[in-house]
Amino acid sequence: MKGFDPRTSFGYETSQNYDAHPLGDEEDTVGFLAGLADGGDALEFAVGTGRIALPLREAGVRVDGVELSQDMVDRMREKPGGDRIEVIMGDMSQVTTGRAYGLVYLVFNTIGNLLTQDDQVRCFENAARHLTDDGVFVIECRVPTAPARPDHRYVDVERLDVDGVGLGVGRYDPVTQVLDLNHIRLGADGLAFNPIRLRLAYPPEFDLMARIAGLRLRDRWGGWHGEPYTAASGRHISVYERARD
Repeated sequence: MKGFDPRTSFGYETSQNYDAHPLGDEEDTVGFLAGLADGGDALEFAVGTGRIALPLREAGVRVDGVELSQDMVDRMREKPGGDRIEVIMGDMSQVTTGRAYGLVYLVFNTIGNLLTQDDQVRCFENAARHLTDDGVFVIECRVPTAPARPDHRYVDVERLDVDGVGLGVGRYDPVTQVLDLNHIRLGADGLAFNPIRLRLAYPPEFDLMARIAGLRLRDRWGGWHGEPYTAASGRHISVYERARD
C-alpha cells in the first residue's frame, strides 16, 4: 500500500474511534478467558484500549498488558478502571513483564500485525516465556479468505446505510502472505480511510509456530462458546499449552 507506514495504524485518531463499533462478542470472549484463567493472572498481548482487559479485570482476573501504541493506552487510561491495568510498552514479540501467567492471550486477528513469519514465531516464543508450567496461550484469528480471491484483490461491502457506505478494499501478496486492506467510509460528511496491513496464516502454520516455541495445541474452537472448528468456520480460537515429553 503506497505511502502506508504500519507504525501509524493505531495512532491517535484510531484510538479515539476504536471502540465506536463494538464487535458484540466482548462478553463471550471475557467469559471464555475468565474460565481459562481460573482465578489466576492473565497477560494480554496488544491490550489496546482495554476492550477485553477491562471487563476481564471486572470479572475478577488480574490483567497485565503489552502494547506498542501509547495512544491506545492513553485511551484506556481515560476509561473507568483503566489505571488498574499494568502495561509494558513495546513489541509483543519481544518485551517481557518479568512475570509468569496462567493465561496469555492475543485476540481479534492481532497476531497478523506482525508482518513476518519470524516475528510471529517470536510472539509464540514470548508467550511461552510468560506462561506458568500449566498455563495456556490463546489466540483468536479469522481463517484467511484473501488467498482465494481472484487475482488476490477484492472490494467488499462492509456497511450499507441510507447515508453512507463502508467498503473493504484489499490486495493480498501470496509470496509474503501480507494483506493490504483499506476500510473506506463514504458518507454525507465526507470520505474517510482506515488502512491496515496484516500477515495472514492458517491454523496449521500457527501450530508449527507453537511447536517451535515448545508449545502444542490443546484445543481449537470455532467460537467463544466452544463451537466445533470445521471447514465452514470463519475464525478459530486456538488454545496452546506447554509440550510434554
